[in-house]
Amino acid sequence: MPRRTTLGDADCAIAQALDVVGDWWTLLIVRDTARGVHRFDDLQRELGLSRKVLTERLNLLVDAEVLARVPYQERPVRHEYRLTPRGRALLPVLIALQDWGDTWLLGEGETSATAAEASREAQRIHGLRGTRLPELQLIDDQGELLDPVADTPYTVLYCFPGAYARSDAYPPGWSEIPGAPGCTLESCTYRDRLAEFTAAGATVHGVSTQRPDEQRAFAEAERLHFRLLSDADLTLTAALRLPTFRAAGVSRLKRLTLIVDRDRTVREVFYPVTDITASVAAALAAVRE
Repeated sequence: MPRRTTLGDADCAIAQALDVVGDWWTLLIVRDTARGVHRFDDLQRELGLSRKVLTERLNLLVDAEVLARVPYQERPVRHEYRLTPRGRALLPVLIALQDWGDTWLLGEGETSATAAEASREAQRIHGLRGTRLPELQLIDDQGELLDPVADTPYTVLYCFPGAYARSDAYPPGWSEIPGAPGCTLESCTYRDRLAEFTAAGATVHGVSTQRPDEQRAFAEAERLHFRLLSDADLTLTAALRLPTFRAAGVSRLKRLTLIVDRDRTVREVFYPVTDITASVAAALAAVRE
C-alpha cells in the first residue's frame, strides 16, 4: 500500500497521523481489535474485505506499531493482532468519531447524556445482548486494576456521566444537559439496595470516565460499599461502543446499565435510563430472574 505523506506534510502531525490511519479500513480494524476481535479470519469475517486488502492494512498497522503480531499457536505458527500502547491511544479518536456520528448524523446535533428509545443509538446498545465482553481491566477508585466482571453469577455495570464529592466540581451547565443530572441519586440507590443485589448473586460496579481520585472522593462522601471503576482511557467504552457525550472537554458515558454473567456475556441492557430508581429496581429484578 503506497504511503501518502508528501514532503510538505513532514511537519504536520495531522498529515503524519492520517498517513497511518487515514484509510477507513485501518480505523475499523482498530475498532474491532478493541472489541476483542484479534485473529485474521475473524477480522475478515467482521469487516467483509478481501484477504489481500486486510493483509496490507494489518502490515501497515504493525509497521506503525499500532498493532503487535502475537503468536497464539505453534504448529503451525499462527498469530493474532493486539493493540499496542500506541494503538490504545487511538481509542479516544474512535470515540470522538462515534460521538460525532451519534450527535450529528444519527441525532439532532445537541449535547445529551441520553437518547430516544427508538433511536439508532439505542438500537446499537440493545444489540449488545448476547455479546461477550472481552478480557480487560479498569482502575478502581482505590487505584487498583480490576476486571469489571466479578466472579459472581452476575455483575451489574451501571455507567454514569459523572459524580463529584463537591457540588462546585461539576462542569458548567451540567444540570442543563439532558440525562446528566442524577448520578448521586443512582449511586446512592444502588448503595441502599446493595444487600438485595448481593443476595441475588450480583456484584455492583459503577463505571464513569472520571479519574480514580474523583471517584474515590465521591465514594467516601456517599459511603458507597462497592467499587467505582474508571474508564478514563475509554477501554470499556471502545470495547462495547458505548455512547458518550462531551462536557468540559472530556468524553463522558451516557447513563446506561449492563448485566453481565460470569462468562462475560451481556444478558440485559437498560438504555436509555429515564427513571433512575426504577432502573435500579429493574436491574435487581433482572438478576433475580
